[in-house]
Amino acid sequence: MEPGTAALIDPSPAKLPKRIRLEGRFVTVEPLDPARHAQSLYQASHGDRQEDLWRYLWDGPYPNREAFEAAVRQKAASQDPLSFAIVDPRSVLAVGHAAYLRITPEHRVIEIGSILFTPALQKTAGATEAMYLMARHAFEDLGYRRYEWKCDSLNAPSRRAALRLGFRFEGIFRQHMIIKGRNRDTAWFSILDSEWPARKANFEQWLDPANFDANGNQKESLSRLNGQAS
Repeated sequence: MEPGTAALIDPSPAKLPKRIRLEGRFVTVEPLDPARHAQSLYQASHGDRQEDLWRYLWDGPYPNREAFEAAVRQKAASQDPLSFAIVDPRSVLAVGHAAYLRITPEHRVIEIGSILFTPALQKTAGATEAMYLMARHAFEDLGYRRYEWKCDSLNAPSRRAALRLGFRFEGIFRQHMIIKGRNRDTAWFSILDSEWPARKANFEQWLDPANFDANGNQKESLSRLNGQAS
């Protein structure tokens, strides 16, 4: 291909994501349902020392349960963002949520965001598995060619998580947004469909039961598998 020319690709649009259930070994990703999920999410995300969970999200924390449940109803009714609860199948309680957003089927681009991991989900195999299930669905079932992750440039944990999960850092959009009355410079990350087979293999190697010892400790880190410092 000569410099300055663009490769021709299949122009077929991707499929719009639907409210479906994605089952894993550690978690289930299912459509956000206020009746089933609001109570457990509120209890796990509000109270003493829980404000950090909301620091870089566009919403929350909420002053009371009623306000939180109203927000969950609004999220559950939305098509974009399309929100899902992350459920612990043992307790059958929602321990987090995430959404597909900025869904652009004509360009086959989709973003994963609005991610809330409560303390019960943070730094668990279930948290990683939820991100794997949603990425796999976007690439393999829906046909997207670009899968995005964006976060506040000051959100160091989110930036580390993106790299650990196999996203590639693309740069900073300066003064990109105003969130909760504060400036947000946004860090952009992505995985492309051409990169997905290798990322998928790394996810599955990490999630394999053989990668954990009798105490549940990992033997090989996902960061190292994805070429990041562990």
